[in-house]
Amino acid sequence: MKLQFSEKDEAFRAEIAGWLKDNLTGEFAQLKFRGGPGDEHMFPEERKRWEQKLAEGGWTCVGWPQKYGGRGLSIEQQVIFYEEYARAGAPGRMGHIGDGLTGPTLIAFGSEEQKAKYLPGILAGTEFWCQGYSEPGAGSDLANVKTKARLDEASGKWIINGQKVWTSLAHESEYCFVVARTDPDSVAHKGLGFFLVKMDQPGVTVRPIEQITGTSEFNEVFFDDAECDVGDIVGEPGDGWKVAMGLLGFERGVSTLGQQMAFQNELDEVVKLARENGAAEDPQIRQRLAQAHIGLKLMRYNSMRMLSGDKGDGSLQKEALIYKLYWASWHRDLGELAVDIMGPEANILPEAPYELNRLQSLFLFTRSDTIYGGTNQIQRNIIAERGLGMPKEPKW
Repeated sequence: MKLQFSEKDEAFRAEIAGWLKDNLTGEFAQLKFRGGPGDEHMFPEERKRWEQKLAEGGWTCVGWPQKYGGRGLSIEQQVIFYEEYARAGAPGRMGHIGDGLTGPTLIAFGSEEQKAKYLPGILAGTEFWCQGYSEPGAGSDLANVKTKARLDEASGKWIINGQKVWTSLAHESEYCFVVARTDPDSVAHKGLGFFLVKMDQPGVTVRPIEQITGTSEFNEVFFDDAECDVGDIVGEPGDGWKVAMGLLGFERGVSTLGQQMAFQNELDEVVKLARENGAAEDPQIRQRLAQAHIGLKLMRYNSMRMLSGDKGDGSLQKEALIYKLYWASWHRDLGELAVDIMGPEANILPEAPYELNRLQSLFLFTRSDTIYGGTNQIQRNIIAERGLGMPKEPKW
């Protein structure tokens, strides 16, 4: 897919770039280039206020249909928005899960009542969401979830019991979408439901997980007779797998172009350091920097091709199957390149409490890129089985 930007598109680029320049000032100036992967714990309240600032300007949920409060932007203009957002150094989005995942999923699969109940808070930047997929024993193998949901006829509530893990920003979120088993006798991807659960209620416990970086944006979440209304299941009982897979398609959608611009910002910082400390004089370092540049360009071109299959329901062309494996490996390699360019001081920190610099944090956090969202090993199985039609891995 080769995107052609019209004069109208370029005028739109100037509009969003100008708005960001005018508004990333004052209390928001400190947020520039903050709140990304490995830094999501920083400035949560200020970034929530930034979401509301975006909403005031009409810059939340830009790809949603106008019927639901979005701008209804074309793919080309959505690409421009995410690129300019990252180019300006605007902060990591506290509303990303709601804006990019929950909202599109409800628009595609939800009832009109669910849309009326949940979309306005996402659009206004006042209600934030987290993702209840992974569990102990059900990470890359999501179909192995053990969390259960049963309908209590007397109260008209779904009662949820179980545990989720690696739940980003659960401690900052008002809601969680939860994949749970509605049929206790079901196995694998059958008998699942997709639920919309309020976090601030008895029966929901959030426990931070301290990471190798010393931060805790990830959490364990425990559901002990937590409740949601009978109308807070998306689709029917048993539709959970279909809805969950549709959501993952949205996750690999147009916002990936913004992710790549953030990667470009990181690569620029690595190149700048190499020039300043003389590491760029090393031919092997120069070659690795060139390979990083080439790899990022290839990532962009494949994303353009991948987006050409967007049907609005989360389904994408088979090229999308390689995206997670590719970017995770590229980003891990960038982290390793960063510490090699830093040299011996990359391994040195002042006395506790330790303060990582941005490139040290990048290195440590990117170790997780090849694990979360589906390990590299699982991604290779998916490419082989779903993309290439090869025989499934034998079950021993």
